[in-house]
Order: sequence, then C-alpha cells, then structure tokens
Amino acid sequence: MARKKIIAGNWKMNKTPSEAVELVNLLKDLVKNDDVDVVYCVPAIDIVPVVEATKGTNVAVGAENMYFEESGAYTGEISAAMLVDAGVKYVIIGHSERRDYFKEDDVLLNKKVKKAFEAGITPILCCGESLEQRELGVTMDWIRLQIKSDLAGVTADQVKSMVIAYEPIWAIGTGKTATSDQAQEVCKGIRDLIAEIYDTDTAEAVRIQYGGSMNAGNAAELLAKPDIDGGLIGGASLKADFGQVVNAGK
Repeated sequence: MARKKIIAGNWKMNKTPSEAVELVNLLKDLVKNDDVDVVYCVPAIDIVPVVEATKGTNVAVGAENMYFEESGAYTGEISAAMLVDAGVKYVIIGHSERRDYFKEDDVLLNKKVKKAFEAGITPILCCGESLEQRELGVTMDWIRLQIKSDLAGVTADQVKSMVIAYEPIWAIGTGKTATSDQAQEVCKGIRDLIAEIYDTDTAEAVRIQYGGSMNAGNAAELLAKPDIDGGLIGGASLKADFGQVVNAGK
C-alpha cells in the first residue's frame, strides 16, 4: 500500500491570530487535495482560531512544540492534553531551532515523543545535520544517533503512525536546498535505520518528509523520490504558493 503524502506548514513565530485566520481563508481552496494530508503547525496562540477556521476543510492543525508533563508549575509551557482539547492532531518535536536556540536534547525529546503518543497526537519528529557535519561526512552518523535516542522505548506500531522530518539545518530558511538525490539518500538512510531498529513493515509504513527550503519550484522533483513522503514547509507555507506545494504531492 502506497504511503499517503503529507505536506505540513511550519509557521514558526509568524502570524497574529487575526492574520492566521486570514491566511487560512486565503489557502482554503488552494490546498484542497484528498490525495495528500495537509497540516498547519501554528503558534500556540493561533491554535484555537485556526482550528475553528479550518473546520469543514481537509486541513488538520498541529502545534510547533509541547511539554511532556501533564500539568504543573511549568510557566510558559503547553501540555499535550491542552493541545488535544483545542483540536490539535499533530505536533512538531525536535525542530533544529528548538534543539539549537532552546537547547532541547534527545532525552527531553524522547519524553515528548512518548507523551505525544500517549495523548493521541501524531509526532512530526525532526532530525538533520549542520553544514559542518555534512562536510565532515558524518550526516548519517548524526541522524542515526538522533533517531535512535528520540525513539528509545517507542513501539513499532507507534512508529508506523508517526512522521519523521529530515531537515538539513544548512538548508532551513537559507534558500539552499539539498538536491533531490541528497534528500532521497538521507530519507532512504532513515528508512533503512527504522528497518534495522524495528522491521521492514515498520520502515515501509513510516512517512518521511523533507524540509529545508522546499517550495513551489522544487516540490514536485523532491516528492517524486521514492523515500520522500512529503514536506515540512517553512516560509512557503505562509503564502499562496503553499497550494502549489500541496498539489505537487498528488
């Protein structure tokens, strides 16, 4: 059975609640595509209005982050239960900006992955290398370490239902994109790793996205590769071009 493509927009720290609703309304007809799962991962303050604005559409709403504790004295954090109650279906975990700017390590991210599954939210787990790591030739060593650590104690059935996003850090927001062959090579390496940790069925079921300056101009070529099942889209998700990316995944 073919894996269904999944195109997710990561809005990052952009759009006020009113601007978010405007963007949803702009994109509503442009992202219609029953052959592709479409997700908007939006800032926490935008979740409630965006869930409301996407009702009756083919779009699911995701969060950009969450904490692993159920509740308590964690000022500024948001729990999985809060996200579920607000209507969230997906959550980005381990984006390179969270790892880099906010020093989130793999022990923390493993807890977040497990909490997402426990709450019934689909994690979009990010991994990727820096330019220095790519030039040193340790791309797959680094990514294997990230994924093995982040999925420790996660079951095969859980992995089958999740999304893994490969994002070369050097290509995020820089306008640089890994070539389709480079992206395919790493996504295949990730699938091979899942087969190694779990089994072939799990590896064939898990959806692997490419993220890193995917846009309307290069989406079709990237999505044509056998191990690239979608995209985690930054800047291009904030404008009408996002519709072209979604429909490139047909």
